[in-house]
Amino acid sequence: MTSRLIPSAPTRRTVVKAAAATAVAAPVLVGTASPALADTEAPSFLHGVASGDPLPDGVLLWTRVTPTPDAVPGSRRGADVAVAWEIAEDRAFTRTVARGTTTATAASDHTVKVDVRGLRPATTHWFRFTAGATASPVGRTRTTPATDATTPGVRFGVVSCANWESGYFSAYRHLAARADLDAVLHLGDYVYEYASGGYPAAEYTVRPHEPRHEIVSLADYRLRHGTYKTDPDLQALHAAHPVIAIWDDHEIANDAWSGGAENHTPGTEGEWAARVAAAKQAYFEWMPVRASTEGTVYRRLRFGKLADLHLLDLRSFRSQQAGIGKGAVDDPERTLTGRAQLDWLKSGLAGSDATWKLVGTSVMISPVAFGALPAHLLAPLAELLGLPKEGLAVNVDQWDGYTDDRRELLEHLTARSVRNTVFLTGDIHMAWANDVPVKAATYPLSRSAATEFVVTSVSSDNLDDILRVAPGTVSVVAAGAVKAANRHVKWVDMDHHGYGVLDVTAERSQMDYYTVSDKARADATTAWARSYRTLEGTQRVERVYQPVH
Repeated sequence: MTSRLIPSAPTRRTVVKAAAATAVAAPVLVGTASPALADTEAPSFLHGVASGDPLPDGVLLWTRVTPTPDAVPGSRRGADVAVAWEIAEDRAFTRTVARGTTTATAASDHTVKVDVRGLRPATTHWFRFTAGATASPVGRTRTTPATDATTPGVRFGVVSCANWESGYFSAYRHLAARADLDAVLHLGDYVYEYASGGYPAAEYTVRPHEPRHEIVSLADYRLRHGTYKTDPDLQALHAAHPVIAIWDDHEIANDAWSGGAENHTPGTEGEWAARVAAAKQAYFEWMPVRASTEGTVYRRLRFGKLADLHLLDLRSFRSQQAGIGKGAVDDPERTLTGRAQLDWLKSGLAGSDATWKLVGTSVMISPVAFGALPAHLLAPLAELLGLPKEGLAVNVDQWDGYTDDRRELLEHLTARSVRNTVFLTGDIHMAWANDVPVKAATYPLSRSAATEFVVTSVSSDNLDDILRVAPGTVSVVAAGAVKAANRHVKWVDMDHHGYGVLDVTAERSQMDYYTVSDKARADATTAWARSYRTLEGTQRVERVYQPVH
């Protein structure tokens, strides 16, 4: 790859001006390559453009070139293609600040990633690629504030769990339309590995996966990622905002752990290590995420003095899930994070001088017990939360199944007086607002060490979908039972799909929860549902009766 930085314009635009310019550009920002290109031998950009992992001076740019119509993802077909890229501080590209060239090859499935540096902090940029005479759609991205900058606020879209067959990605479209986001945080289950009709059942499938079978090989994972990135709402999201992503289990296989998964059979699906290697290779090829030499996604990003964002990998190093009700969940030899990652997290949290310590975790850290739920509610909740149908009290795929890691982390927060830690979570297809108690049994008399905001799914099934009933039909009873048994849970929504918008200022971190009207409709509308915040220094969540914006 060759690149060249171009001196920046001498005047620094303010955040307000950048947001205003972004708002004007948004309606024409996103486009898809013309379908006619697929019928020619000219290279085309059928999978959109993306950016991710923003820094004060840089950002990662991504695209995929289709060199010829038969060079579909995973095919290994197609010649090398020379690709030019450029990034500018205006939509018209009259203030280009960097440009370069690279090559799309079959070895990387014709995906292209460019790690651009030398950009100005806290600045909106536009970028594009060209291959021959063909231009890509134009993308918009934004660098983070300078490391030592005092910034008034930062705002994230927050999403997780987007199952192609379960519904459309309207949540992405609505986030793409917002001009006030610094980035979008994707907390995992960006793609799903199941065969078509496996989840949900074929009669409830909105649109079929490609490939139709369960994905196992590198070609399979590449084609599944490529299929997702033909979705217009997903393309719009990536073209509008930098995406900061971590994986959960479905990027590999359901309930994955370091040595296997619930949805992996070695005798018929090959060796686990080979499947993991294929899944991770395709992920790093197709996602705007900086690849780690260790094959992991845990990393740290900073947003001035306001917030450090610690991102976790809770699949690569974990011990196998223990049986419900077994003492093994408390075994200090078992781990969710792995020793190195837990030490890294503890050190980063204690050493942070940022006002807020945000932690992106793919599974819920707050403890959950279920008391005496009615039998007709127990089975669907068990399916969502990983519980056995008998209804014992913990979800062993979450931090509840690895209590010694949680105990060590929470004790570290209290012993080192680490304040303002906010866990941001996906995975369970529900929205929650929780305090994170040091000792749940004595809460609220005992202290809370942190807070947690859990976002619901973009499209993956939740309680009303599993029961095939209207939202609210049974969830009021179920949510009441959960809150009664878990006094640190301030709110839980078991029915809706949507996204969150996290607004962070020096005084508070507030999550605004939004729902979409119908995941089975591509034109679904969105509406604000609720808001919760944690005030600086309190380690408690409270309800707010209006969204930030």
